[in-house]
Amino acid sequence: MRDFEELVAEAERADVSGWGFGWLDGRATEDRPTWGFAKMLSQRLAGVERALDLDTGGGEVINEAAALPNRMVVTEAYPPNVERARALLAGRGVEVVQVGEDDDRLPFDDASFDLVTSRHPVRPNWREISRVLAPGGCYFAQHVGPASAFELIEYFLGPLPEARQARDPAYEWAAAEANGLQITDLRTARLRMEFSDVGAIVWILRKCVWWVPDFSVATYQEELRELDARLRAGESFVAHSTRHLIEATKPLCDTPALTIA
Repeated sequence: MRDFEELVAEAERADVSGWGFGWLDGRATEDRPTWGFAKMLSQRLAGVERALDLDTGGGEVINEAAALPNRMVVTEAYPPNVERARALLAGRGVEVVQVGEDDDRLPFDDASFDLVTSRHPVRPNWREISRVLAPGGCYFAQHVGPASAFELIEYFLGPLPEARQARDPAYEWAAAEANGLQITDLRTARLRMEFSDVGAIVWILRKCVWWVPDFSVATYQEELRELDARLRAGESFVAHSTRHLIEATKPLCDTPALTIA
């Protein structure tokens, strides 16, 4: 194995834009959910006229679909990803819309889309998802679940008991229904992640900046060197990601409110 400084310097130089994780090939592994989100997404996109993908990253997941709707729109907040998505999807007629990270409203009219999708949205805005869906439309997504990769996150930040409760699929179910959607499918998975060198850990923390928000090699030099020593001794670092598949529909008409005499 190359020395600590070389591995870290390489990881600090590497491109972390978009949602591709090919840089980790041979250096880290993560199991995948059994449901096959990309294939299911492709099937749904082929069956609608108007679709919106939220937090699209560099557009990689949408670009895997064999056929796209007549109107395909994606949103992204991170400027390097916006440019990457435009370059990747322009030839397929996809409209790439840059949004602000703190925008509370999507820049689309009510009932604009038959399908709204997302792979790993930052924070699903159920009110807006419901608003832009046409009656009878569907929200189909794969979300990050609670305490995902927390073995790695808490190695750097220490115990985070409150943060472990976020992204609970039961809470998301309730939030979706509170905004007029009906859950039709919900599946969960806990998946093994394994890192074999310190460069892989530096790279993933640069890419997933929300995991350890103040991460830098200088700030966490001691922790990284300790990890490097463990990895060189043949002890891989194991964590677990969590995912849930969620599908919800918007009723064709509002359910009348129950009146109690």
